[in-house]
Amino acid sequence: MSIELLDIHKHFGAVRANNGIDLTLRPGTIHGILGENGAGKSTLMKILAGFIAKTSGRIFMDGREVDFATPAQASALGIGMLYQDPLDFPPLTVLENFMAGQASAGTQDRRTHRARLEGLCADLGFDLDPDVPAGRLTVGERQQLELVRLLASGTRVLILDEPTTGISALQKDLLFSGLKRLAREGRSVILVSHKLEDIEALCDEITVLREGMVSGTMDPPFVTGELLAMMFGVEPARAIRSGHEPGAQTLHLDAVTATGGRTGLKECTVNVSRGEVVGLAGLEGSGQDVFLRISAGLVRPARGRVHICRKDMTGRDYHAFRALGVAFQPASRLEEGLIRGLTVTEHCALEAGGGTFGVQWDAAELKAHDRIRAFQVTGTPGSTVESLSGGNQQRLLLSFLPDEPELLLLENPTRGLDMESVHWVWQYLDAHASRGTAIVFSSSELDEILMVADRVLVFFDGRIIADERPEDTDALELGRAIAGKV
Repeated sequence: MSIELLDIHKHFGAVRANNGIDLTLRPGTIHGILGENGAGKSTLMKILAGFIAKTSGRIFMDGREVDFATPAQASALGIGMLYQDPLDFPPLTVLENFMAGQASAGTQDRRTHRARLEGLCADLGFDLDPDVPAGRLTVGERQQLELVRLLASGTRVLILDEPTTGISALQKDLLFSGLKRLAREGRSVILVSHKLEDIEALCDEITVLREGMVSGTMDPPFVTGELLAMMFGVEPARAIRSGHEPGAQTLHLDAVTATGGRTGLKECTVNVSRGEVVGLAGLEGSGQDVFLRISAGLVRPARGRVHICRKDMTGRDYHAFRALGVAFQPASRLEEGLIRGLTVTEHCALEAGGGTFGVQWDAAELKAHDRIRAFQVTGTPGSTVESLSGGNQQRLLLSFLPDEPELLLLENPTRGLDMESVHWVWQYLDAHASRGTAIVFSSSELDEILMVADRVLVFFDGRIIADERPEDTDALELGRAIAGKV
């Protein structure tokens, strides 16, 4: 199926997310959409998927002009999209989510759907338990679930928004093999990403967006420097590790065991000092998520002790941890971090709470203006948070952190961000570390961990199996540890 987008515009108030974009997608090809956060990539794809309406412009499919206003209408035309934040029903099982929305859901028995689900997962190398509630899946697993559901529905134009986030290198290789097979079968695939290595490895053609417009296109062989210039104007600086001298003890876990996630946490003993930046590596669900939530007071240990700034906090709740200067930021920005449907101003009002005379809206709007300016958020106080790009959502979330925290616990803080946004985030966090804040973060990107962390903790099956300094290890050695080979 061929797709042609002509002069597409999308405005969110004063923000022009798409500004006259032309794009042609040939059948049987994989087309890459590159661009920094806020360039308009996700907005353009949501228009094509019927998730949001364009302000103006025309869309043609196989030479015929089409107009649709809902994902259901787009799906009926054979267009399906895997969103950066997957859309599912957390209380329902993996199998029930897989069946949801499929035309055959009411005519085929569960056994048939289970076999179809397991077959697709086997083809793509995914390990999804059909009977587990979707709410217990990791972010990466939820993306995998949505992808197999789209394939089962007979999608002919498949749009993937940052699909490699949260999956292993092996799963990525299998996914790419599957996408190439789909293209050979005549389906059209659009890969939206900021990762040059993914785009270059997979795509037959690349379109680069910048500030809501097409800044260039390229066919293989791809020239990395030229693509970066199209994305940013100049090649962006890379985040680097400043190297911090550790101070007094900020976090201490003593033989902590806890349930949660896929593996829980088993006999974990670790110290994190003031001003130290510690990266958590491991396959998703290996214990990093439980470690961060125990350290934030969100999960209580079954055994062991938790100390913050040498004070025993075992069994205390999240509010008690916050009172000591502990701040936690989850990976799911629009589920655990921000509230869909609310504006930046409304988030500022929620943070301030109600005073004697109710919500002080003027003060909340002023605070929203200040934060947008200070954190370089592309948006307005009246922008809903879901209308912001992933990078701008992350900047907004960071703006709600305490000014001088003792301990920052960050779950995949740069997930889905382009290089420029990653650099900005780490400049901001490095400034906190320089003032004595201890920072513990998880990431699936080993290069990022080695670049910014003072120490690396490797998790496997709920245990810390390696504790290394970046100068004493490399990505290959860490990769072996992540696979349990130490």
